[in-house]
Amino acid sequence: MTALRAAAGILVYVGLFTVLLFAPAGTLDWWRAWVLLGVLLVMRAIGAAGAIRVNPELLAERQKLPLHRGQPLVDRVLLLSFMASFAALIAFCSVDVFHLRLLPRPPAAVSAAGIVLFAAGWWILALVLRTNPFAAREVRHQQERRHTLVDTGVYAVVRHPMYAGIIPVLVGMCLWLESYAGALLAAVPIAILAVRIVLEERFLRRTLEGYDAYTARVRWRLIPGIW
Repeated sequence: MTALRAAAGILVYVGLFTVLLFAPAGTLDWWRAWVLLGVLLVMRAIGAAGAIRVNPELLAERQKLPLHRGQPLVDRVLLLSFMASFAALIAFCSVDVFHLRLLPRPPAAVSAAGIVLFAAGWWILALVLRTNPFAAREVRHQQERRHTLVDTGVYAVVRHPMYAGIIPVLVGMCLWLESYAGALLAAVPIAILAVRIVLEERFLRRTLEGYDAYTARVRWRLIPGIW
């Protein structure tokens, strides 16, 4: 049942991506979008398969609505804002490529690097799902699941590897779709994530045992050597 629900969730996610790409474009004749969707489907499937083997309960948790009773109000606002800005960014790339063309097309090498970044970002997210059984979408202390600190794997590199993976997903998508303007606009959802990190860490310091010591061991929040 978990595998079927995971497959259904992936198809719904890719379906939403498809609508956001092609509806603003007004055409299905966009091979770069089809390649992007293919990579998205494969990488999401890889992530789900790994999580099913190691953390099947996590997939069930992440398939619930992104709002929870124990979630701080500010996190509800930030999470919904991020999701809306992500969706808007996908649609904007489509509008920019087919209608606005605000900036010149990136060179072929830059665009190709975009699809590599996109896939790499999803690979990081797959590692997170395999490593952290408590990687729910919302910020809350999961008492019913005996929430404990995770500090191994990608969490030994940065404190928020899921957010770190989202950055190349956002930027890489825009570059592959040949929208420099979209790559610049990706700063909006990234900024929302940065604000969320600051507030999330305040919450975790209060509620999650060992988090203070963890922040002392793992210095970087998002990007090693930068922040």
